[in-house]
Amino acid sequence: MRKIYPCVWFTSQAEEAAGLYTSLFKNSRIGKIAHYPAEAAANFGLKAGSVMTVEFEIDGLAVLGLNGGGHFKHTPALSFFVWCDSDEEISRLWQGLSPGGQVRMGLDKYPWAEKYGWTADQYGFEWQLMLKSNHQKIAPAFLFVDKLCGKGEEALDFYKSLFKDSKTEFMARDEKTKTIQHCVFELGGSDFVLMEGPGAHNYTFSGALSFFVNCENQQELDYFWSKLSEGGAELQCGWLKDKYGVHWQIIPASLWKLMSSPEPGKAERVRNALWKMTKLDIKTLEQA
Repeated sequence: MRKIYPCVWFTSQAEEAAGLYTSLFKNSRIGKIAHYPAEAAANFGLKAGSVMTVEFEIDGLAVLGLNGGGHFKHTPALSFFVWCDSDEEISRLWQGLSPGGQVRMGLDKYPWAEKYGWTADQYGFEWQLMLKSNHQKIAPAFLFVDKLCGKGEEALDFYKSLFKDSKTEFMARDEKTKTIQHCVFELGGSDFVLMEGPGAHNYTFSGALSFFVNCENQQELDYFWSKLSEGGAELQCGWLKDKYGVHWQIIPASLWKLMSSPEPGKAERVRNALWKMTKLDIKTLEQA
């Protein structure tokens, strides 16, 4: 199990979106699908029995799709960056992801790439596609803009200090603005991208793309909760917002096993206990 993996927020289309994404990317599959019990569905303005979460993989990247109503909106501050091996692949992905969305930078040649494009898809989720072979296939990407522009390297150092198996793989800076043009780095063994955008953009990070941190025990969970919430905000159900506005879900690695138990009523008891918590307590969840 990866230390960190992304959670993509949808209004109600997680299953449909997972179907589209897995149809476009190789080495992809749809996993477990969970449905809302009545009380939880009402909290999000959704119907009882409707899809709550969808586990899926796209090109080996594990993702959780979450239906949560309209609470969070996607912004260009968080996206998936995709490196494509061929012109055929990047064109095929672009044709599959851009219809019904909002093209931010058309698929074309740019100074930094033979072919690159940036689009929001029909569900509002953001994608950056670049033609470059022999690289990690898909990575979550951060764009630091407005008041956060110039704090990218500080954030990078902060995140790397928290997670083992972390390093900077590549860094390109703009010497005029002293900002990061493009950085590829590892956190907990998983690749990420970080960029900064000078000028006015009028958007920032949101919980529409958050990151699970799998913790082996309560001590580790307490550590990540304390470090990542400092200067940010503690939210419900293991969610927090860090000092840069990035959302994290700090969870025990055993949570998925507890919530998928075939024992009648067990998974519901675990969910009910979880929804009452801010920081998660492993012992209480196991007792449930």
